[in-house]
Amino acid sequence: MHAQTQRDNTGHVATRFQDSKNVSQTMSSVEIAELTGKLHKNVLADIRSMFSELEIDSAEFSAQYKDGTGRSLPCFSLDREMTDTLLTGYSAKMRLAVVRRWRELEGKIAQPRELSRMDLIQLAFEAEQQRLQLTIQVEAQASKIHSMENLFKEGMTHTQFCKGLNGVNVMQVGKFLEGRNWLYNESKSGLRFRVASYARDKYMTEHQHEVTPHGKEPFVSFTPVLLKKGAARLYDLYLAGELPMKKTWDGLFTHDKALRAA
Repeated sequence: MHAQTQRDNTGHVATRFQDSKNVSQTMSSVEIAELTGKLHKNVLADIRSMFSELEIDSAEFSAQYKDGTGRSLPCFSLDREMTDTLLTGYSAKMRLAVVRRWRELEGKIAQPRELSRMDLIQLAFEAEQQRLQLTIQVEAQASKIHSMENLFKEGMTHTQFCKGLNGVNVMQVGKFLEGRNWLYNESKSGLRFRVASYARDKYMTEHQHEVTPHGKEPFVSFTPVLLKKGAARLYDLYLAGELPMKKTWDGLFTHDKALRAA
């Protein structure tokens, strides 16, 4: 809730408490009294009678104003609909005075505020800030893509890719990806990773080849390999500091190929 404050043309200040998301233009009962020439207490009585007939809770339109001595006194703050409804019982002269005042109030809202020189400077400054920020983001993205192109080669395993990232503990990356449901271990006695359904054809795929051990039945071996999207996601995780890192890591996010090119 917030207090909406209005100053009527008598110098009184009327404050109406409204939801900040639903602030509407209003006219105080004090101003209506001044415009119509009626006593304020009589306007209050007319409004209460109207609310009673309409079965409306008068508290929704309750407000306060300060009189000439600074005392806070009760009044009502009516929107256009309620004001028009109230005026149906008033004389044509009274209605005309209030209608003209409403037109004046609405005309003030309709007229756009002329921008000052400082406003224009501020707008230009904000536009330049947004342009610079966008330029920085584009350059950062281009640098990231360039790094990715230097690092990633088709057919790379997650271990091979992460060996190029400074500080990554490549021995722990497989377990890390298992925890993220990219891989699963099909061996009960060791580690033999396969690509999990979550990451299959999205981040990773598998290369398979037949192995023929001496004196044993041949079998098919599966090797998880990264897709380009998977490599990009791993690189994002690396820059976010989420990959398992060596205790001796120097805190720099670099990669070997970039260092060799420098």
